[in-house]
Amino acid sequence: MGGHIRVSMEDNVYRGELAKSNAQLVERAVRLCHELNREVATPAQSREILGLSLTPKQYPIIGVTSSENTGKS
Repeated sequence: MGGHIRVSMEDNVYRGELAKSNAQLVERAVRLCHELNREVATPAQSREILGLSLTPKQYPIIGVTSSENTGKS
């Protein structure tokens, strides 16, 4: 068993304090993994474990024109 975990804003309360961002939750999870001598998967390793494409897709930002999304005129 891999003992995988996930973090998300749904897991927002930590010791009675609201997390400021998802990054703060990820930092806490990484710290806990290190305290337990566990390795943290890289984004590429995570994608492979989950069976996702190794090349992340870039989705358009809603309300932004196509040229602004791609950086092309």
